[in-house]
Amino acid sequence: MTMKHFILTMTIGAMTLTGAALANAEVSNPAVKDRMDLMGTIRGSFAVLGGMAQGKVDFDADKATSAQATLVEAAAKIPAKFEPNEADPESEALPAIWENWDDFVDHAAALETAAAALDPSSLETVKAGVGKIGASCGGCHQTYRMK
Repeated sequence: MTMKHFILTMTIGAMTLTGAALANAEVSNPAVKDRMDLMGTIRGSFAVLGGMAQGKVDFDADKATSAQATLVEAAAKIPAKFEPNEADPESEALPAIWENWDDFVDHAAALETAAAALDPSSLETVKAGVGKIGASCGGCHQTYRMK
């Protein structure tokens, strides 16, 4: 991943985090709110790692370890949270999720794998791992999330 692509991925992630927090307040369907909250957890953990990788916050191995563990745990929950084909006007989930369920689950597994592979012990290894996690998120969002 080039530095330009990395910075773009991180910028989009930060903008998404802000928008998602506002949208979650308006959600009326509990199942949709649950999955949006899960995605918010993922975004928050990714933001911690991304902030370190970008030099916006000081590297902290304990915080990186915690963020990585949260990402792995949350990614594993994606299929279960999305399995119910629930709708809400505030949801950004596209019907393609349920039309291409196996592919969607593969994307979730790819995120879990990328998060598990991240080595939180040094800034250099966090930088290397964040790019792969960001690419995993982006690959799924391009197909299964409203723009």
